[in-house]
Amino acid sequence: MEITWLGHSCFRLKSRDTTVIMDPPARQSGRSAGQPAADIVTISHGHPGHNGADICSGSPRVIQGPGEYEVGGVLIDGVHTFHDNQKGAERGRNTIYVVEVEDLRVCHLGDLGHIPTAEQTEELTGIDILLAPIGGHSTIDASAAAEVVSLLEPKLVIPMHYRVDGAGGELETLEPFLKQMGISQPAAQQRLQVTHSSLPLELQVVVLEPRR
Repeated sequence: MEITWLGHSCFRLKSRDTTVIMDPPARQSGRSAGQPAADIVTISHGHPGHNGADICSGSPRVIQGPGEYEVGGVLIDGVHTFHDNQKGAERGRNTIYVVEVEDLRVCHLGDLGHIPTAEQTEELTGIDILLAPIGGHSTIDASAAAEVVSLLEPKLVIPMHYRVDGAGGELETLEPFLKQMGISQPAAQQRLQVTHSSLPLELQVVVLEPRR
């Protein structure tokens, strides 16, 4: 599978047969992910930076909200969470998605605003690759993100939703998260090619360059 970061919280997961676009930004958000082709689009919540399914070309199946889905052999589990630590009182709901394809389980946290409960954590077992917001402000910050990583125990973590090259000025940069994880900054990659057999034995943080 190939994983490409299209900026902010938007990722493309490309398998042999299916392309999944996760949290594409709406045009009115001021962010751009181009017009990516998609078979499946997942939307974690209704904010403009995350709900732009209409920017995707093709005729994708749009998934929005908790539940179990199967589309073209791809299994998707949507887990109900909140966009804040007040049970949604401030910013509403958020859906975490676990996409299972090519024997890999990829988890996109959306704009998670709290540490998952024991029940939610149980639904998120066996994660191979975690796409984690780290920038704070409207989602978890570096410290909370590191705690979530420890809780879910993925093999690979790809940070998202942080300040890059001046964009997203209200968000934290990558460095506080790396400090929380106790690592120096790895070289950024344009994309990640990964199979189940190539997963590391110990946790690794992968930094992707946002594709403009």
